[in-house]
Amino acid sequence: MPHARTRNPSPIPEVTWDTGLKEMNETWKGAIACLGVAIFFVMTIGIIYWQVVDQPNKNWILKGGFSGLIWERRAQSLLIQTLNEDDSFVQIDVGNVGSADMDAPFVRNLCWLNKTEFCYTWDSVAEVKISLDISNDSQTECYSMSWTPIHCHVQLRDCFSMVNVSWYGGASVHAPSWPINNVNVSMQPFRVSDLRDNPSGFGSVLERYFLGSSGVTVLVSPHIQLHVGVQSGQQFCLQTAPSMERMPLQYTVCVGQNVRAVHQEAVKQFSSSDPTRKLPNMNVLRLPFWKLSANVDSGVKVERELRTFSNRLKRHHLKEGVISLDEHSTSLLSNMDHDYLSGRKRMLKRQTRDLPFVKLLNISVTLSPYECVDSRHFQTSMQDGTQDYWLSLPSGPQAQLVPLLTQWRGKYCVKLNITNPKAVSWFLEKVESLQSRLGMEYVILEGGEGNPFEEQALKAPPALTGDEYVGLLAGLAESIGDNTIVSAGTRSSRKPLFIRMSALQSDWSYAGLKGVIPSLLHYSLLGYHFFIPDAVGGSVSNEPLKDDELFIRWLEVMAFLPVLSFQMPPVTSGDNQVLNLTRVYIAKHQDFVVPLIEKYAEEWQASGDPIYRPLWWVSPEDPATFTVDDEFLIGDEVLVAPVTDKGASQRDIYLPNSDFQWQDTNNAKVFDGGTLLQSYPAALGEVPVFIRKLS
Repeated sequence: MPHARTRNPSPIPEVTWDTGLKEMNETWKGAIACLGVAIFFVMTIGIIYWQVVDQPNKNWILKGGFSGLIWERRAQSLLIQTLNEDDSFVQIDVGNVGSADMDAPFVRNLCWLNKTEFCYTWDSVAEVKISLDISNDSQTECYSMSWTPIHCHVQLRDCFSMVNVSWYGGASVHAPSWPINNVNVSMQPFRVSDLRDNPSGFGSVLERYFLGSSGVTVLVSPHIQLHVGVQSGQQFCLQTAPSMERMPLQYTVCVGQNVRAVHQEAVKQFSSSDPTRKLPNMNVLRLPFWKLSANVDSGVKVERELRTFSNRLKRHHLKEGVISLDEHSTSLLSNMDHDYLSGRKRMLKRQTRDLPFVKLLNISVTLSPYECVDSRHFQTSMQDGTQDYWLSLPSGPQAQLVPLLTQWRGKYCVKLNITNPKAVSWFLEKVESLQSRLGMEYVILEGGEGNPFEEQALKAPPALTGDEYVGLLAGLAESIGDNTIVSAGTRSSRKPLFIRMSALQSDWSYAGLKGVIPSLLHYSLLGYHFFIPDAVGGSVSNEPLKDDELFIRWLEVMAFLPVLSFQMPPVTSGDNQVLNLTRVYIAKHQDFVVPLIEKYAEEWQASGDPIYRPLWWVSPEDPATFTVDDEFLIGDEVLVAPVTDKGASQRDIYLPNSDFQWQDTNNAKVFDGGTLLQSYPAALGEVPVFIRKLS
């Protein structure tokens, strides 16, 4: 039988390899889990550190041929720089878009493989799409920015830094500054207003165009409702209007070699669809304008004032000029003549004799698109069913049109519905009738400023939103003729019209004399070269100017502008020096300045280059020229440096461009360009004028 092995009675546990491995796995699993938690914690800290501390502050978004767009994470701004990052063109603060997730990196391009577009979405706030346009035949690169809110009630705002950049353009203001860096304007609708009624608003010439000395332009879409604000020395901001709709913010930023080059390229882009530039009647340049302030109550008295005024000009040998009537005098004179011709009123023989005298004068009449509610024509329109001649709103169960009341010159009035062809035809017939009765040479068409709908928080028709009325009124003025003068301009610089500058105070401030040259440069930059400046000495107050020094210094500046304009004959001061200098500068304007303007007007027609130019035009990379606001160029050949400080008989003058030589027309001295002439003499009655000396 087989041998049987005796069993060990000791209880030895049976241990297998599987049991040992299981126990080891449990131990290591705990250790690995702890290690995983530690690694996760370290990674989390690392990610947070990378996002907050170690993540690159600058991320390239788009790159062009010489420039690129960068996101600055900490500053929450877009930055356009040269590719080597040596020079910056512009910094745009977009941090106020309102996202709670602004610490997230702005580098996730949702346009994916498209290297010329960048898209990004801030959750629950806004979407942005940026497109880079590189033209082969252009020296500029343009970035089209389009912001769209995701929800209603979101106001979008982008701000452009003024650090190391001088900005120009936008809109004229009450106390103009060149550049606009020293202006303070609260955030408000970007539309033309009458600065007499709204001195804190935007004035008579306005374009959605801004130019920076670093070689950058900003052009805002004309189709959006825009608000603009300027913080002195810090930034200017573009903002969408409050709305129940999703209002986009759209603009284009272009960069180029320098401030002159990028502006010239912008002008080409503006005129790509319509390169035609029309000249107004240049005869307007040759005659001074004299404002007749006739505070009278009848047409007969207006006519008497005209005769007296004309005889005074002749008696003091102030040459032929244009006597300008305000709207009140125009209405009185027109009604008198109309009553006479229609036989509705018998007139005295002397009055009948005097009427043809009006037609012998060069006069300008003033009209507006307003009709007072107490006028005969308005009452008639309400009776014959032509109330649609006026801006109106539907009211009542049958949606009957009710004219929109507004104020004009202190009276309740209605405003011409310029979108109604019949109303426009009626207005043009009114002008033609005046022409046949009064024989006036020039028509001043004022009152385009303001938007009665928006001013009364009413929804305007699409054709009349924002400043559309100003543009339509310019078209009506063009229909009247090339002798027409308007009081406001936007998107109308190519039309053959003169534009009247805003009224100035009779003092030495930037709201007075010091503001003339900044206004001149602003108008010219935006393409409005043919303007009639405010009267010598200012016209905000109708009181006679008693400061002879202010009158003379003002006259010295005005002699080099397109038109010489006066409030009243200077003989009221009783000073022969004032009268003699007035004759001298009227002659200088006609003999020296007008031919220059005519010469450079032809250049403007061909190229779009301005007639009046800032000093940086010939020294576009010289920072010393960026802030000069009391000198200007006529073309590239004449530099004018008037005195605008009270009591001064000398001033500092900067002569631009080191490749130029400039000769003083008063003493024939020659100076090199790039030179600062300190305390240069300029006695009362003299204005330093330099002519570029050709080698």
